Amino acid sequence: MIDDLHDRFGVEPVCRVLDLAPSTYYAAKTRPPSARALRDREVLGLIEGVRARKYAQVYGARRVHVQLKREGATVARCTVERVMREHSLRGVMRGRGRRTTIPDGQARRPADLVKRDFSAPAPNRLWVADMTYVPTEEGWACVAFVLDVYSRVIVGWKMADHLRTDLPLDAVEMALWQREVTRGSLVHHSDAGCQYTSIRYSTRLEDLGVVRSIGTVGDSFDNAMAEALNGTFKAELIHPRRWESRAELEVEIAGWVGWYNNERVHSAIEDKSPAEYEAAYYASLITREPCVAG
Repeated sequence: MIDDLHDRFGVEPVCRVLDLAPSTYYAAKTRPPSARALRDREVLGLIEGVRARKYAQVYGARRVHVQLKREGATVARCTVERVMREHSLRGVMRGRGRRTTIPDGQARRPADLVKRDFSAPAPNRLWVADMTYVPTEEGWACVAFVLDVYSRVIVGWKMADHLRTDLPLDAVEMALWQREVTRGSLVHHSDAGCQYTSIRYSTRLEDLGVVRSIGTVGDSFDNAMAEALNGTFKAELIHPRRWESRAELEVEIAGWVGWYNNERVHSAIEDKSPAEYEAAYYASLITREPCVAG
């Protein structure tokens, strides 16, 4: 404060108002920085290095600390929290989502096979799907995601200017194209939106031997993991900026999905990225295979 005001009022008048001896101010200006101040400066540089990476500016203290540990930095989480607080560095927080799908009361719906148990023993055993929308200067953009529950990998996504069945169907087609799915082994879970209960969507999954599961109407907890992904997507990518066009948004979604899958650490999967966690699963299968003599 004295540094900001001394050119205008002088050091002594400012110190008098603050009930501070001018000698204390001058001593502080000439005293070499303490070891703690030097360390804080170093930690701040590490924090800013993590948050300077594209998409990682959304990281709060916990994820910054995890990332620093992954990179070999030795720093306490409380120190990261304090330094970020002192420099007004905050992570993003998810807001409350809005309803995007409308149930079709006439459609036949399969049973809820998940029952809020969002866990899976391996990849490609349980996928969750949902849609959300984003305002742009050109109008609304609608986005559909398909998430693998085991590793939290986004296996499929699609953006369009409508909420017709083609949107989530294209997202699940991407997922099916990217992954090897055994008939009868995969459960596809969604809410009761009319897109997911449509004949086209249902028939496509059934033709591939994918088991369908749908949560109860009007209960977001029955598709909580997919809802949480939408919240993360909105908080980390959408809300921090204005979007001029759908084309711009689509490019950025592709970049964010790549970062989310390959770099973003996730507390539910041992603070690994989804791709890293999935790779560890397949590596464990190799180590468990018995050796066969040649």
